[in-house]
Formats: sequence, C-alpha cells, structure tokens
Amino acid sequence: MIYLDNAATSFPKAPRVGEEMSRYIRKIGANIGRGIYESAIEAGNTALLLRGGLAKLFSHTYGLDNIVFTSGATAGINQVLFGYLEKGDHVIVSSLEHNAVMRSLNALAEMGVEHSCVPVDAQGRTEPADIERCIRKNTRLMLFSHASNVSGALFPIEEAARIAYRHGIPIAIDAAQTAGCVPINFDKLRLDALIVPAHKGLMGPQGIGALLMSSQFACRLRPLIYGGTGSFSDSEIQPQRNPDKFESGTQNIPGIYGFLAAVQYILLRDVNEYHRQEVRLADTLISGISGLPLRVISGCDGSGALDKGVGIVSVSFKNVDNSLASFALESDYGIATRCGLHCSPAAHRALGTFPNGTVRFSFGENTTLEDIDITVQAIATILKD
Repeated sequence: MIYLDNAATSFPKAPRVGEEMSRYIRKIGANIGRGIYESAIEAGNTALLLRGGLAKLFSHTYGLDNIVFTSGATAGINQVLFGYLEKGDHVIVSSLEHNAVMRSLNALAEMGVEHSCVPVDAQGRTEPADIERCIRKNTRLMLFSHASNVSGALFPIEEAARIAYRHGIPIAIDAAQTAGCVPINFDKLRLDALIVPAHKGLMGPQGIGALLMSSQFACRLRPLIYGGTGSFSDSEIQPQRNPDKFESGTQNIPGIYGFLAAVQYILLRDVNEYHRQEVRLADTLISGISGLPLRVISGCDGSGALDKGVGIVSVSFKNVDNSLASFALESDYGIATRCGLHCSPAAHRALGTFPNGTVRFSFGENTTLEDIDITVQAIATILKD
C-alpha cells in the first residue's frame, strides 16, 4: 500500500510506540498519582518525561504544570473554547476550520458567543490585514488552525500572534496538521495555547494529545471535566493546581507511554528539513498532474516556499466522480487517500468545493518520490479510462 492519508493519521507510527504501550500493559499497569509503589512511580515519571519532551519540542517555558493531557485535538479545542468564552464574547477563527471548531462555535452561538471567520483566497491563503479587520470591542480570543486539513495552506501565525499581542487578545493555535512537521516556538510567538494531537505529524497513538498554555491563560481557563485527580483527596472542590485542574479521572496511560516514544523520536528530527521534504513531495505531485482535467488545491505552489503550505494536496476530478476516483486509486493501485469533506465543510465552502469535496493526498515520513510518480501515473490512467 502507498499510504497518502497522513492528514487523517500517520502510518506507520514512530519506532517503539507500540512496544512502549505494550510494555505498560504487560509489565506496569499502575495508575498515575494513585500509589507510591514502584510501578505507579514509574508511570508518573513517564508522564513527567512526556511533559518535558513536549516543552522542549515546542519551546514552551511556562512550566510543565501548564502542559496538560487531552484525548486529542478536539478535546483541546473544546477545552479552550468552552473553558474560556462567555456570553457576549467574540472569537476570531479562519475560514478553513475543522468541525472541532465550527461545531463548537455553533453550540456557543446558542449561548451568546459570536464569531468571525477570516477570509481566504482560492488556495486557502490568508492576508494578515484581514485578521485585524475582524477585531471587535468584545473580541476575547483568536483561535486558528495552523494549516488547513483540506488545502494544507499555512495560516500566517507569526503575523496573527503579533496582532493578537498588540491588541491584548489571547491566541490559540490548532497544530493538528503541523505539530512535528513545522517548527513551532511557543515562547517566541507569545502564544496562549497550543493544541496538539499525538497521532498525526507526531507519529504517536490515537486517543491522546496535549494542550500547552501560558500561565495566565491556564489560570483563567475553566475545566470542563471535574472529578478525582489523585491529589487533594480530602476536598470535594476541584483542585486549582495545574495540571490536576484539567486532568480529572484516569489518564490514558498506555497512550502516554506511546506518546513519549513518539515525541522522543520527533526530537531527533530536523523539523525544517522534514517540512522541506513534504513541500518537495507536494510540488512534485502538483507538477505531475498539471494539465490534467483536475482542480488542484494546495497551499504549496510549486516554488518550494516553506511559508505557504504543508504536505497536503486536494484534487477535484472534473470528468470522474471523486469517490470513484479514490476507490480506483486504492483498489487498482493500492494508493490510500481520503475522499469527501474531511470534517471541514467550512473549508470546502470557502474553497468552492462544497458539497462534492475533494480527493486528498497527504504525505508522511515514509512517502517517497517514487510513490508520487506512481500516484501521478495512476491519476492520469484513471482520467484516461
């Protein structure tokens, strides 16, 4: 199989991810913070090592207590939106947001929270000046997807962060498509929250992620889940100490072990070079299918520029049904893609591909130029037939 669905989840996972998860289940088994025996202490130390690895990877120096584990990016997004915003508040997002954001915003609208979407061009790119035009007197938060899961277009977070800082508005970044693939410096950007899942560019397991926060933002954020934390057990009031405040219940400890193995692997990666390779693969695919009866949507533009996009290319077939093309790619050529709206109808509306969606090709560490050549030939043959 040629696996080109890494925007959904990475495959294969980083070395030792499965082994470490299995080792925990077979040989450790203890909960975190629920005992002082050897295996419980090891589990707690593993969680601490993971927080430290994430802090190093994303240049976060606000203290390990301000890095909390979630069940993934969706949980992190919900924690930020529902834990921070109140009736009468206004939030700014991009026009390419995932349903993790848009469904949350529509639920918040019923509670009196407003939102604005920053416009994009035909390839999903944003002009920073348009961000500033969306600011209102009641704007309390900016939350942007760092890269679109449909077009791969990179959001101008450096400019957005400067605008947010200048206006005193907290800014959160959803790094679902960029964590591990594009360098992210939490401190330099002066972010308030960074949301990452383990299972995409970080090459870890599904069902776990992390929310990295500034101290001030973490202090102002309300938890969404209340319960036992293994600490302050004499009190029926939720602890206000981080990370306990946001980590009620039993953690996904097998996931923590696998996540740590993945982060340790990614820390050895030259992220800039990895991003350069993804862009090279995207540019090669775009060049190879140019001139065919397709509409190609990608933040990458064939120039090799690293500030435009990540390794995602969406294609709309003009003479063949998208779903039939995606099926043929897998059944006839062993090429795995994702067809449809990618849980991002807002993005497809903004890009003009709603309701049919696109066939999405997304690359990972194991994708080769030979894979791209085979894919180009397969697309050409499907269109010819």
